[in-house]
Amino acid sequence: MRWTIKSKPEKEKVQALQNALQVDEIVATLLLQRGIESYDQAKQFFRPTLDDLHDPFLMKDMDKAVARIELAIENQENILIFGDYDVDGTTAVSLVSSYLRSYYPNVATYIPDRYNEGYGVSYQGIDFADDNGFSLIIALDCGIKSIDHVAYAKEKGIDFIICDHHRPGAQIPNAVAVLDPKQEDCFYPYDELCGCGVGFKLIQALSFKRDITMFELIPYLDLVATAIAADIVPITGENRVLAKFGLQVINSNPRPGIKALVQNIKKKELTISDVVFVIAPRINAAGRIKHGNEAVALLTEYDLDQAEIFASEIEQHNADRKELDQKITKEALAQIIENNEENQFSTVVYQEDWHKGVIGIVASRLVENYYRPTLVFTKSGDKLAASARSVKDFDVYNALEACAEHLEQFGGHMYAAGMTLKEENYVAFKKAFEKVVQETIHPDLRTPEIEIDAAINLVDISPKLIRILKQFEPFGPGNMTPVFYSSHLKDSGYAKTIGANDEHIRGFVKQKGSESFGVVGFKLGTKLDVLKNKQGFEAVYSIEENEWKGKINLQLQLKDIR
Repeated sequence: MRWTIKSKPEKEKVQALQNALQVDEIVATLLLQRGIESYDQAKQFFRPTLDDLHDPFLMKDMDKAVARIELAIENQENILIFGDYDVDGTTAVSLVSSYLRSYYPNVATYIPDRYNEGYGVSYQGIDFADDNGFSLIIALDCGIKSIDHVAYAKEKGIDFIICDHHRPGAQIPNAVAVLDPKQEDCFYPYDELCGCGVGFKLIQALSFKRDITMFELIPYLDLVATAIAADIVPITGENRVLAKFGLQVINSNPRPGIKALVQNIKKKELTISDVVFVIAPRINAAGRIKHGNEAVALLTEYDLDQAEIFASEIEQHNADRKELDQKITKEALAQIIENNEENQFSTVVYQEDWHKGVIGIVASRLVENYYRPTLVFTKSGDKLAASARSVKDFDVYNALEACAEHLEQFGGHMYAAGMTLKEENYVAFKKAFEKVVQETIHPDLRTPEIEIDAAINLVDISPKLIRILKQFEPFGPGNMTPVFYSSHLKDSGYAKTIGANDEHIRGFVKQKGSESFGVVGFKLGTKLDVLKNKQGFEAVYSIEENEWKGKINLQLQLKDIR
């Protein structure tokens, strides 16, 4: 691990913010590192309100999208809500369909089959719309590159509204409206929305026209917060407002589908982290193992008893997903060793019988193991399909673009992407991708980095500091959980390994003049001797509240020690 302490903000700025907010140096430093330099900015950060959301009509083509939907309703047209099978897509479809159905009945949903249709807008979906009398398709979390699909639909007399957040290609589809804040000629003030976030801006715009207040849209924010967490978009600006209010809905009055998923979690309050690790994998499991339609059925169900039945089926899919992911990860790791590829700059593995629904998770597991850009391929029809995952600060999308001659299609983000290619091009692509990564990755990016916000002493950790840190939530990209560094720490004598195979460590530590703090270090079991070192050690950690048997205690979650 590389330990990197962030550069300290200018002393004058720290002092000025301390005085303005009446906070100590640590808090002022953390705020300045997040781009917050004034009282007003701090107020907006700590006390976001729904008034902070931007006018949806600032988004390019929003007026056209609203006008086309209003026309469809006026003419009693059938509207098909189309979306991807992942969390962002299924929550977006659930959001827009349930909103429109609240006042217009002729609305149906369509999630493509992961295995027969693949990612994004499909010809099969357009044929379904044509066969069933749909004249308007609203595509969510996909469509920005669907030039040919939109043209095909037009030939059949079907209009498209695209709501996407992925990077556009050189050409934009000829749709009635294209809502994507990442378009170069879209001057919407915030371009980091997820697909469900763009869908929310659409219903917000429709509500303006119908004199529906923002307050009445709050119940939909549990879906938006779930998508923001699952899609790993920055929790800054507008996303921070949507996530904060969405979490409040999840914790107070979630829709029956989400309530059914979380009712067995014994926690007073769920965080973004709980959404990422508890809610999102279960919603995803439907599309991975069975069909994304099951996730939409769960998220749009209004009867709790029925939602509980759907949730238990999805729970089983999630258990199956875990089993598959462990098996395939084991096989992929064996393949890397067998091919003598442990020291490469990238990981590219392929086995034709690997389950397409879990290759993205397997790619993430392999990144954890070898820490390098990773692609996991499987057979999909007559082609090969892959999921890509990257390491911090390396743009895997750009790397794929550099190898585009070998690919049939690709799309995604800086850190995650999907692609297909012909089987005969696999070996050439694998060589080309390794070459591109080798030539473009900075040597530092080959080692995991821990970014440290500030060096502190344990005596600095007070109840007041914890109260303020809690107000920094929700955490996520752009506003990560603060990480601290302390040195000259001593074990109190109770350090031990815990968990299966003694993977983790637990103990109590103190520093000269401080009280004793409980510590836990996940996957640090091999460093027990460092913790017990009588000369002391230094540590990088975050501070958290640990809830155990109804009691809440402060503990340090160790990221690394030496």
